[in-house]
Amino acid sequence: MRRYGKHTDEDDIRNRPNRKGSRPRTHTRPKHEDAADGMVLTVDRGRLTCLVDDRIVLAMKARELGRKAAVVGDRVALVGDLSGQKDTLARIVRIAERTSVLRRTADDDDPYERVVVANADQLAVVTALADPEPRPRLIDRCLVAAFDGGLTPLLVMTKSDLASPDKLLELYGHLDIPYVVTSREELENGGAAERVRELLVGRTTAFVGHSGVGKTTLVNALVPLERRRVTGHVNAVTGRGRHTTTSALALPLAGTDDWVIDTPGIRSFGLHHVDPSRVILAFPDLVPGTEGCPRACSHDEPDCALDAWVAEGHADPARLYSLRRLLSTRERTEGD
Repeated sequence: MRRYGKHTDEDDIRNRPNRKGSRPRTHTRPKHEDAADGMVLTVDRGRLTCLVDDRIVLAMKARELGRKAAVVGDRVALVGDLSGQKDTLARIVRIAERTSVLRRTADDDDPYERVVVANADQLAVVTALADPEPRPRLIDRCLVAAFDGGLTPLLVMTKSDLASPDKLLELYGHLDIPYVVTSREELENGGAAERVRELLVGRTTAFVGHSGVGKTTLVNALVPLERRRVTGHVNAVTGRGRHTTTSALALPLAGTDDWVIDTPGIRSFGLHHVDPSRVILAFPDLVPGTEGCPRACSHDEPDCALDAWVAEGHADPARLYSLRRLLSTRERTEGD
């Protein structure tokens, strides 16, 4: 065995090559000043379809982003091949700060939070008045998620030719949520799309609803085929003539620079991620009445100061009822 002293000859020592290359390690991430801005239109198995200027670019997330994932609606910065040609792939190197997020969990006991859509201004909750029957508790959950995520809710009621909207309007009228009522005939001839479109101009709107309520049919009417061509091969996700959606998809609203985002039909909407204390923020007329509440008040207990506040005439009792109904959604199943 060969031994070396304190003054060894460096030429006499064999250096083993670095199998990972000779470039020194660094924690400094590249700045990518030349990155181009884009928007995520849809995500499919790790590949993200983005709009860069007027081109559709397929991209993947850069390793340097770690576990941070981009979702539909995200504003991102991309480098690499941005030509949009077939078999090219760019890299997403930055995700801009989000202005809003629509989040959900599988159920109320599931701690895993999933961001469905980013940067939407409005959440259109689509429900049929019959066939299938409306599910108020599921609607409530979508409203809570909208309030928590910073989106303005919009209620879209379809199939009014089969049932009256009066019961739902009575239930949600005190929430001051804008709404539109449509029939099957209007969906088929395009009349409903025009009335809904008036409520979407100037905003990015995400559409949610369970299967069979006519959500994707309405989105298809809002985004004619000629506008879908802007998104190129993204059309393969929804498919012409299909009425189902397998992943969230952003589409340009006809005649505007705005966007509609179709999301997959939902069976449940978990709210494990929602802090109940934030729901009160959707009721600004009730917020002053919470100043006398005990610490960590749930606003649905005997010592809640809101009861006295409303009894003194500061707010409509129906508003307090609506607040407590929304707060109770985590304790109930969606099918109630």
